[in-house]
Amino acid sequence: MPLGYETIHFIAEKSGERKYIQVAYLLPGNAVIEREFGNLELISDNYEKLVVSMDDVNLGNRDRIRHINAWNFCSKLK
Repeated sequence: MPLGYETIHFIAEKSGERKYIQVAYLLPGNAVIEREFGNLELISDNYEKLVVSMDDVNLGNRDRIRHINAWNFCSKLK
């Protein structure tokens, strides 16, 4: 989903629900964190927004955008 120069990596839809998902191997610094979370912050609807990475540390939530470790994300797929 293009938003100017920004993009959303994945948009999942099922039964009228939608999730926006950004994926990064690691979030090693503020520039990468800002890029991944910032793209999702541009979306004004109330659907779930996730940043998925392989980081060992969970960064928690930021403005209703949730960071989740890749292995936890994969274990919750249905």
